[in-house]
Amino acid sequence: MNWNQWIRQIHRWLAIVFTATVIANFVTMGLGRTSLWVTYSPLPPLFLLLFSGLYMFALPYVARWRGERRAAA
Repeated sequence: MNWNQWIRQIHRWLAIVFTATVIANFVTMGLGRTSLWVTYSPLPPLFLLLFSGLYMFALPYVARWRGERRAAA
């Protein structure tokens, strides 16, 4: 597996973890017993999803920029 495939796989697993923490958050809110760590538990996977998603978003633009730059040289 190359680097880009690892990032995509990590992004998928982070999405599953994020979804599970959001569901756990709603369940605890529904029970009326919200604790601070459950409330903030979706934030770490969300920030990691942000960085991996921005990386994957930028990949085609960087590849196009590198390709044009190599062709001009």
